[in-house]
Amino acid sequence: MNPTSERPGTPRIWGVAALVQAVGDALQARFGSVRVSGELSACTEAASGHRYFSLKDSQGQAALLRCAMFRRSASQLGFLPREGLKVEAVGRLALYEPRGDLQFIVESMQLVGSGSLYEEFLRLKARLSAEGLFDAARKRALPAHPRRIAVVSSLQAAALRDVLTVVARRAPHVEVVVSPCLVQGAEAPPTIVAALAAASQCPGVEAVILARGGGSIEDLWSFNDERVVRAVAQCPVPLVAGVGHETDVTLVDFAADVRAATPTAAAELLTPVQQDEWHGLAAVARRMYLAVQRDLDRRAQHLDQTALAVLRPAQVLARNLNDLQRVEARLNKALREPVQSAQVALQRRSSRLMAAQTAHVARAHRRWQELHARIQAQDPSAVLQRGYAWVSDAQGRPLTSVSQAQLGDRLTAVWHDGRAEVAVEAVHPRADGVAPGVPTI
Repeated sequence: MNPTSERPGTPRIWGVAALVQAVGDALQARFGSVRVSGELSACTEAASGHRYFSLKDSQGQAALLRCAMFRRSASQLGFLPREGLKVEAVGRLALYEPRGDLQFIVESMQLVGSGSLYEEFLRLKARLSAEGLFDAARKRALPAHPRRIAVVSSLQAAALRDVLTVVARRAPHVEVVVSPCLVQGAEAPPTIVAALAAASQCPGVEAVILARGGGSIEDLWSFNDERVVRAVAQCPVPLVAGVGHETDVTLVDFAADVRAATPTAAAELLTPVQQDEWHGLAAVARRMYLAVQRDLDRRAQHLDQTALAVLRPAQVLARNLNDLQRVEARLNKALREPVQSAQVALQRRSSRLMAAQTAHVARAHRRWQELHARIQAQDPSAVLQRGYAWVSDAQGRPLTSVSQAQLGDRLTAVWHDGRAEVAVEAVHPRADGVAPGVPTI
């Protein structure tokens, strides 16, 4: 006889597994898909990616509902489940048969209104600000002319394409390294942290752009994650946050060295227009040229004045003679001194002046001889007297290379004592550029 069989007038006896299964089936048939509002508590994440938590009654009643959210559904979350967050969850009721526990299988979940999410944003902002993560003293200046930058974004994001387009248009010489990551969902924060670390450690990277397009506060919540904010603040190279549109604000905007209104604006901050840089360099080169030219002109004028002073010793002699005459006039007026003493003093003074004048004239003469010798050395006629000749074509243009002469050309050769009209009968160039028969040094 089957002990579980029913007898007339006796209650049915259930097996434990059968009863739990029957209750589970009744729950699913009775409730189907339900939406539950409550407060999160006891949030955990398993190594498999599944999330487990409880929902407490939001009105403070003593009621608790254990929940499970499998990996596929958890990956679609736009925020990280945390203790105390008020949420609305959609799913189905079920019994966990090994323990007979009632649990709620959550298929989707969202925060209750943006107000609650904004309150979480403000709380986290106040706490991180108190730690000094947003202090202006921590901000670093961006490199003026970076050669390599890194972009942390999703490979499928339009923001990445916008950044690459701006860099290619404004500064094609700048190399861009892409460090891919997720930019939305509960799994996004750890990938963003890893991508930032990889980008900052890439050799030669001078700045990092964190880029993501606009969206709701839920869409951008990954960039309010505490792990991401701390990674941005600790980035070893200057970082520009280009997250969202102009009106979107996330916590990474406060932690970054510079906040850009859009991903496009972030790229523009790090890529000065190449043509503008060329114009700036040309202006600097022009100023340097003018400064050097002015210095050369000043030195040339000084050299001319020195040459005139050396080549005209008569002027110096005339000045000294004037000095001598003035001294003689003063001596003649010194009536209180004996005439003889005055004459002796005059003679001594005259002797000293003449000696000084003679020495000055000698120095001037030597300087004049040196300059004359230098001028003579630069005289073209002196060069021609050493056996060289000046060769020009029919239009009078000088020929400085054998490659300028062609067979049959009529040339003019000038020596120190005359000239001759010659015709080219043969041309013999040499690979080393030295004409045959010409001695080399």
